[in-house]
Amino acid sequence: MTTRLVPPTDSTAPSGEDRPAQGASLEVKKAKPRVVAGAVALLGAGPGDPGLLTVRAVEAIRAADVVVGDLALHAAVVERYARADAERVDTSEAGLTDTELARVLVRHAKEGRSVVRLFSGDPFLAGHGAEVAAALAKARVAFEVVPGVSSATAVPAYAGVPLTTGKASEVRVADVSGKGVAWDSLGAGSATLVLLGAESRLAEVSERLVAGGRPASTPAAATCNGTTTQQQTVVTTLGQLAVDAQAVVDGCHGQVVVVVGDVVSQRDKLSWFETKALFGWRVLVPRTREQAGALSEQLRTFGAVPEEVPTIAVEPPRTPQQVERAVKGLVTGRYEWIAFTSRNAVKAIREKFEEYGLDARAFSGIKVAAVGEQTAADLRSWGIVPDLVPSGEQSSAGLLAEWPEYDPVLDPIDRVFLPRADIATETLVAGLTQLGWQVEDVTAYRTVRAAPPAAPIRDAIKSGGFDAVLFTSSSTVRNLVGIAGKPHATTVVACIGPATAKTAEEHGLRVDVLAPEPSVAALARALADYGSSLRLAAVEAGEPVLKPSEKRPSARRKAK
Repeated sequence: MTTRLVPPTDSTAPSGEDRPAQGASLEVKKAKPRVVAGAVALLGAGPGDPGLLTVRAVEAIRAADVVVGDLALHAAVVERYARADAERVDTSEAGLTDTELARVLVRHAKEGRSVVRLFSGDPFLAGHGAEVAAALAKARVAFEVVPGVSSATAVPAYAGVPLTTGKASEVRVADVSGKGVAWDSLGAGSATLVLLGAESRLAEVSERLVAGGRPASTPAAATCNGTTTQQQTVVTTLGQLAVDAQAVVDGCHGQVVVVVGDVVSQRDKLSWFETKALFGWRVLVPRTREQAGALSEQLRTFGAVPEEVPTIAVEPPRTPQQVERAVKGLVTGRYEWIAFTSRNAVKAIREKFEEYGLDARAFSGIKVAAVGEQTAADLRSWGIVPDLVPSGEQSSAGLLAEWPEYDPVLDPIDRVFLPRADIATETLVAGLTQLGWQVEDVTAYRTVRAAPPAAPIRDAIKSGGFDAVLFTSSSTVRNLVGIAGKPHATTVVACIGPATAKTAEEHGLRVDVLAPEPSVAALARALADYGSSLRLAAVEAGEPVLKPSEKRPSARRKAK
């Protein structure tokens, strides 16, 4: 639940029925100290990257009953760590003073709730946390301060600008957003300057520092949306700061951090974040969030912004009797093996077990096979260690390559339980049969085409708003085209294997990237290698490094 704030009213005056009647005597009792069950955490949410939160910050957010802050600015932090049932109080449009906001925190705390107040960076550095803490102390509300990674140090680090070097050992940090800035003092000397809140006064920053003694030729860097995949850094001189950095500032939705000093010249060698292989790429992942978690996380390590769009929905089988009989057969010793060919199969059987009040102990004496490491990981989280996982290709073919032949001496039972989707291929069934096994191929779940994504996503797919799309199966190609249309000509198409690539080409798409092995990890790395090659080619040609979505060919790409 999200709450919008309005200025609080004074409700402390007693109502008429609470006032003593005229002439009545009052019994004076000694006031008891008020017990406050709730508490407030003034929490540094870091400069933007949710991975920079401290361990204590994550613990506090997860435990919070109420999360207070700019929900748009801290969206990634709230989405990743806040409980689903935690109340969310958005301060972005409230227009409250620090004192009024403190009253909101006090009210929630005195109701016995655990509250976190999110501050960008560190709450006691350019975050007005001290004023809020003073108000909480005055109200006798328990509070703690959870320090955060400050944008004063993190943003320059992500921009590849060291604040100290062998020749520059002094750093001064100043919030220049308000009044009382000591411009003459900042302009004097040669210390590295880190200026916060400069986004609305770049011209004044330049003029005041030059007037205070800093040469106009002093290197300067302005970074907006620091530590996020929207980060942009402009390197210029102090004299040209307002002119060169204004375009970046105009497109900035967060704080601008300005560094002034000779250390800025180190950026050419030390820039590491904005030069990541897929930095800022918007990558479409046509999988459900549960399936795409590991893939999306890996894409983020390469600097990409993954967006998961489900193309299939998983539903129970129309007639559940067959899978119910098979599950009972597991318990009674009907099978020698059970083979899981997908994470959905694990989920379907686990749900059926829970429905019957069974757990992993029912697999005792049964050999378990998993088609790949992700499926095996789901089994291990259930308490089941698979006996067979392909060491090579993680597919039905890879599983068959390592599956043992049926031996009537060593194998007392020749039956294999294969819980699968209703549209699964017959490759595994045929292969196991050739090895001498009797396969009971059971529909454990159905896959149906998902509902079309929201209109903005569909428009982005068709118009080139995505830089790349990753296809992990032929069905993801067919279903994405069916529910949202073909990706635009500029969108890089990456496929997990030859069969998926063939399906993409049959739908009129040119495949740019083919994973060297059929795994999502290899697919993500292959896309990163492709992005690196594009970046290197642009740099060597002396051209600007553009994302695929920033290129607009005259005609739509055709499959070769």
